[in-house]
Amino acid sequence: MCEVTLVGGGLSGALLALMLARRGVKVTVYERRADQRADQIEEGRSINLALSARGIHALSLVGLDSEVLARAIPMRGRYIHPVSGPCSLIPYGRKPDEVIHSVSRRGLNAHLLDALSREANATVHFQHRCTHYNPRAGALTVYDEATTNEFTTEVSCVIGTDGAASAVRDAMMHSSRMNYSQAYLEHGYKELTIPPAADGSLRIEPNALHIWPRGGFMMIALPNLDRSFTCTLFLPHVGTPGFDQLSTREAASGFFARTFPDALPLLPNLEDEFFRNPTGGLVTVRCSPWHFDGRALLLGDAAHAIVPFFGQGMNCAFEDCEVLLNLFDQHAANWDEVFPRFFEARKPNTDAIAQLALDNFVEMRDTSGDPRFARKRQLEHKLEERFPGQFVSKYAMVSFHRVPYLEALERGRVQDRILMDVCSRASSLAEIDADAVFACLHEAIGNVS
Repeated sequence: MCEVTLVGGGLSGALLALMLARRGVKVTVYERRADQRADQIEEGRSINLALSARGIHALSLVGLDSEVLARAIPMRGRYIHPVSGPCSLIPYGRKPDEVIHSVSRRGLNAHLLDALSREANATVHFQHRCTHYNPRAGALTVYDEATTNEFTTEVSCVIGTDGAASAVRDAMMHSSRMNYSQAYLEHGYKELTIPPAADGSLRIEPNALHIWPRGGFMMIALPNLDRSFTCTLFLPHVGTPGFDQLSTREAASGFFARTFPDALPLLPNLEDEFFRNPTGGLVTVRCSPWHFDGRALLLGDAAHAIVPFFGQGMNCAFEDCEVLLNLFDQHAANWDEVFPRFFEARKPNTDAIAQLALDNFVEMRDTSGDPRFARKRQLEHKLEERFPGQFVSKYAMVSFHRVPYLEALERGRVQDRILMDVCSRASSLAEIDADAVFACLHEAIGNVS
């Protein structure tokens, strides 16, 4: 029987383990955290994720898509909150099913772990942290945090699904000529909470991703099942404004009163949460290659961590799992063939979604409140309706279809340049000749299928 050891039992690790176990592979998973299903974290207080087409498709391959979507909240578009004036909803798509879904990270992980626990071929060890790995010798050292016992076990194949700070990647870097880079944004993030109203009702529109774009920084909010919203403030670490300037309760509340006036009444615990919750960093990780012979592989954030501004980190990692298992099936579990082919297939696309996520941060914080951007979205929907199967917007290619990320990046850049130019010269959609715009796009990039 083929045997695989996974380091990391988070979202991608649990899904990959489930896929492998159902193919008759004996899977052992070491996860450094405690079992989240037994953790009494209040629902709605964990980080939200945006589940879209790629992630839903991967979940459908293990029969969990309907179960997960039943506990998700559809978001139809971006709900824009200006400093003053009316709010507006900019739909993501033109069809009722073109939505993204707000899901609980903890809840989704629990679904996957529950399914994995029913597989005879899979064993998960919680509170087991990888402290050393020698891919040449096939030796994995693990520290059991519950018993404080450290042990070394022989492993024939290790897949690192242990996130952006991957211990497996660190070990591979010391055993091979791996290229590695990490790039932090000047921005950090802090999570806050909009609780339900006193009567248990919702305080703001539930079926939308709320954005307070402020040019250079922003705040967003995603809905939770308990009728709360998880807010995330993205702000430079240093500067004016910057987290370093918000060192007192008065400074923090004053900043929100000036900058997010409609949000301030929605955040009754603002000052307590602001100083209790940590300020996180935003990093893009790139490395190559992701494999060592047929003995070790990196997958998900361990190979290609990205910033969260296209909502594709989880979706991309789930697509990794699908691609890897397709290659596993094609090459009869020959890891010497599978691993390099996986790297060659995924590396250009993960580099592309990393760039798309960085680009989308600028769009969300700087241009999403611009009337020209709203016209651009309306024009995209008009083109999709008028030329079905021939025009697909960049956002739709990434979120509602499974077009390769690299193709979405290349075509999307051309589309964005042309459409923003057109919308900058028109004061309304009625002034724009859709046929002429499509002809220009067709000449620039050909049909988008």
